[in-house]
Amino acid sequence: MADALPPHVWFCVSAVFHYLGPAFAVLLFAQVGVLGMAWLRIATAAVIFASLTRPWRVFAQADRAQRLLLLAFGACLAVMNCSFYLALDRLPISLVAAIEFVGTIAVALVGLRSRRNFAALAVAVAGTLLLIDVKWSSDPIGLFWAFLNGALFVGYIVIGHRVAQAGIGIAGLGAAMAVALLIVLPIGFREALPAFWSPQLLVAAIGVGVCSSVIPYICDQLAMARLPRASFALMLSLLPLTATLIGVIVLRQVPSVTDCIGIALVIAGVAFHKPAANT
Repeated sequence: MADALPPHVWFCVSAVFHYLGPAFAVLLFAQVGVLGMAWLRIATAAVIFASLTRPWRVFAQADRAQRLLLLAFGACLAVMNCSFYLALDRLPISLVAAIEFVGTIAVALVGLRSRRNFAALAVAVAGTLLLIDVKWSSDPIGLFWAFLNGALFVGYIVIGHRVAQAGIGIAGLGAAMAVALLIVLPIGFREALPAFWSPQLLVAAIGVGVCSSVIPYICDQLAMARLPRASFALMLSLLPLTATLIGVIVLRQVPSVTDCIGIALVIAGVAFHKPAANT
């Protein structure tokens, strides 16, 4: 099925869950803390991937270059998830998403090979800026975490694409998630403890982990394996669209006319884009 469906389908599934998980995670910050929620998210994904991919075998069979790649990928996932939640705890999700998207523009620019693609990116960026209604904040700590998350999100795209192209895909993702768990193990475990004494809270946290780090990351690998890196980076401009739809469904936030115009521009930019041949 992974080969039968177009890579864009896998990307769209990932885009839906990219903000669905965090939307529910924010509601749990009061019970388990920010880093506790990040720990539970990573731990859930690591356990699920371990049962499917046997990360110890992946490391044993990988060569030195692949092991270094997986270690870098795991470190990126660990710090990115923590900084993302720390930013969401202090800043509006629209601002965090705006800063996150800035980095993806640079990745898309690297793969541009035509005026058509430059125009497509310009239209998508214009639509995104209209949609997210960028607002700066006076919270320097929150901005620090947001910019760190944005930088690491670029690392996720670049390193994740290399993992997918190396042919280790989902298995490599499982190994990287195991590394991420080892990194955050001493950081958020104490804050996550309340979830272990409340079955409902634990189920909710596991659900967030599945929605945030299992489904989207698997779909990303399936898309990255067949999409040029620049194309994948440009298609990330669809994330504001999914964020808006999730806001309507989950948070009852109805988009304005400006939001609708932004959505239309983003879709037009992605539709107009022509994938680069060698990126």
